[in-house]
Amino acid sequence: DVGLVESGGGLVQPGGSLRLSCAASGFTFSAYAMSWFRQAPGKGLEWVSGIPSGALNTYYADSLKGRFTSSRDNAKNTLYLDMNILKTEDTAAYYCAKHIRNDCVGRDCWTAKDEYDFWGRGTQVTVSS
Repeated sequence: DVGLVESGGGLVQPGGSLRLSCAASGFTFSAYAMSWFRQAPGKGLEWVSGIPSGALNTYYADSLKGRFTSSRDNAKNTLYLDMNILKTEDTAAYYCAKHIRNDCVGRDCWTAKDEYDFWGRGTQVTVSS
């Protein structure tokens, strides 16, 4: 069975940094694009970042302004999200998701939820002083 398990969330002060990890199993991780999504309390699901299977490029929501960096280690079946200069508005549950393709053409391919077939349970990130 496909498994996606996020870890690394927790409480962090504004301006701090955090690394999230997503451990993947049950599929050929290196063959699929992956994304991070987040959901703040009372708000809808928001696409954060996407990374193709070969990690030749990465893609981000415009509002993140370069503070977040996605990466992957295909040998370890692990996806990462490095978050820097964290703000209170970054408080959310963060999810990793398996894309149905190895790469995307166009923004809609990354952001549409129906382009993903498996999701993790999420890890909570709380940014507060």
